[in-house]
Amino acid sequence: MRKARVERKTKESHVLVELNLDGDGSISVDTGVPFFDHMMSQLGKHSGFNLTIKTTGDIDVDSHHSVEDTALAFGQALREALGDKAGIRRFGDSMVPLDEVLVQAAVDLSGRAYLVHRQPEIVELIGTFDTTLGKHIWESIVAEAHIALHIRVLEGRNAHHVFEAQFKAVARALRDAVSLDGRVSGIPSTKGSL
Repeated sequence: MRKARVERKTKESHVLVELNLDGDGSISVDTGVPFFDHMMSQLGKHSGFNLTIKTTGDIDVDSHHSVEDTALAFGQALREALGDKAGIRRFGDSMVPLDEVLVQAAVDLSGRAYLVHRQPEIVELIGTFDTTLGKHIWESIVAEAHIALHIRVLEGRNAHHVFEAQFKAVARALRDAVSLDGRVSGIPSTKGSL
């Protein structure tokens, strides 16, 4: 089983992430930021990963630290669970609709961190959640996972739907990319490493 357990402690937060890439979509997410819990739950469920996240942080100040540190820990867990990446498909893409929203996501488990993120302007708050954290979540995951990720919101108005469709699209792309492919022998790169 391809698993990782990452614990990240700072003066601002304490994060525990447990990830199993070969799971069944079992999730338990508690970051203290309800909307972010909902989004990370979408990521776990639709990727088919088993995902446990427990974060405590200074949310009385702001949710930024808890969200950022959780995203960093998730990215690290993804990288560690992938190990040497032998036998994986490496690339994954998806297009996910959610009512009026359509999101395209593509991922390369390349070992190189790069993000392209395109979404329309949306309201600054969903409930109490600061939507300006959206791109930063992906930046943080990409930085620690060492992956290339492209996300494009092709259509959409409702901020909740715009966020949720992104998490579902990335989940489906990751599900394909981490899948083991019986036709792949060793590392899926002409360089011999990722």
